[in-house]
Amino acid sequence: MPRGPRELSAELDRFVASTPPERDRFVDLLRVVSIVVVVLWHWVLSITQWRDGALVMPNPIDALPGAWLATWVLQIMPLFFFVGGFANHAAWTAIQRRGGAGREFLAQRSRRLLVPPLVFAGVWLVLDGLLWVLVPDYRGLLDWGGIVIMPFWFLAAYVWVVALVPITARLHAVGGGLTLTVMGAVIALVDVGRLGVGIEELGLLNSALVWVFVHQLGYFYRDGTLERIGWRGQLSIVLAAVAGLIVLTALPVYPRSMVATREIDFSHMWPTTAVIGVVALLQAGLAMLVRPWCFSWLQRRRVWKSVIAANAVILTVFVWHMTAKVAVIGVYEALGFELLTEPTAAWWAQRPVWLVGPAVVLAVLVVLFAPFELRTRPRGESQ
Repeated sequence: MPRGPRELSAELDRFVASTPPERDRFVDLLRVVSIVVVVLWHWVLSITQWRDGALVMPNPIDALPGAWLATWVLQIMPLFFFVGGFANHAAWTAIQRRGGAGREFLAQRSRRLLVPPLVFAGVWLVLDGLLWVLVPDYRGLLDWGGIVIMPFWFLAAYVWVVALVPITARLHAVGGGLTLTVMGAVIALVDVGRLGVGIEELGLLNSALVWVFVHQLGYFYRDGTLERIGWRGQLSIVLAAVAGLIVLTALPVYPRSMVATREIDFSHMWPTTAVIGVVALLQAGLAMLVRPWCFSWLQRRRVWKSVIAANAVILTVFVWHMTAKVAVIGVYEALGFELLTEPTAAWWAQRPVWLVGPAVVLAVLVVLFAPFELRTRPRGESQ
């Protein structure tokens, strides 16, 4: 385990040198891009403010004409799950190849996924306890700081789809496209029951099923199907997804924006709707279209080393990025400033502050807590 910057850099150099030619470097890049977009959106493109004693994060999408269209691409968690389907299928195949079973796969993947959140929970438990003792009338993180733990429901959904890999991989091997079609049909029917009939409890069911569908889509990248159909097939997926989104968001039950806005308090993400499955198709198609253009770029040593370094701490970045923003908010308000609640010119002018400030704090947090994540990553792992 590297103990300092030089040792870590040397370890990364060894990984770069030993990267097998068959490794799909684009998958690693997409993983990084997904998390970076999430972090930047939360830091820069959210109108973070106090409301009823709690921090909330409405979006300025409704203030920008046509900005809802950008959310079809920038609501990027479907891409992360799509890439996860590729990576988890690769890991499961590798374990099967050497005679392993589901228990080994789940133990390996769970360790990687759960260590960073457990470290986060332990640190915040201690910090929250100290604030209870030291700060009069302190109300607790769960009361005022839901945005700090907001990212964790995505991790819960991801752990859920990982747990199903031995089953979904088998379904893919047996049913292929039919399996994906049946999943899509069930998801559509569940949404009809929820939004058409009014059975709201079905929202929880689709919050589980939609992410399995998106993850399953990644299997078609792993088995080469999405590459074999060529750019015409990939473009057809994009055009079909766009057409589907136009039709679905024309219905009164589905907003056009993939994120909740101040005007419409409806989220496609939670409870998850069938529309997110169509967004996943759009993002997967776009990713496959740009993939050939990234090949030569990813062969550059410095670029690939940067991608490897980012992937090595990606969960640490994800679980701590909102803590970094909250820390900056604390300093900002201690200096006598107030959080702006409208996307005015002054609010837009402050965007660099809310990029640089949290980035500096997050860098410190990564230095402190990334070693826990690094210990979970065995050398020579599958994607």
